[in-house]
Amino acid sequence: MLVRKVIDISAPLRPEQIERLKLLENMTDDDIVFDEDCPPQTPEQLKKFKRVNPRRPKEQVAS
Repeated sequence: MLVRKVIDISAPLRPEQIERLKLLENMTDDDIVFDEDCPPQTPEQLKKFKRVNPRRPKEQVAS
């Protein structure tokens, strides 16, 4: 099932959108709580991470 949403970029912003933008504009780095949004990873978790680049073909291993 395909769902499409048309966004009219020329439509004026609603008052609540304007207020939200003002809050974000005045936000400093100190206002961001990284521990809630992105908890620290343990060394064991970091070892499991792998770099992925879908645009590059997988390297062929010579046999």
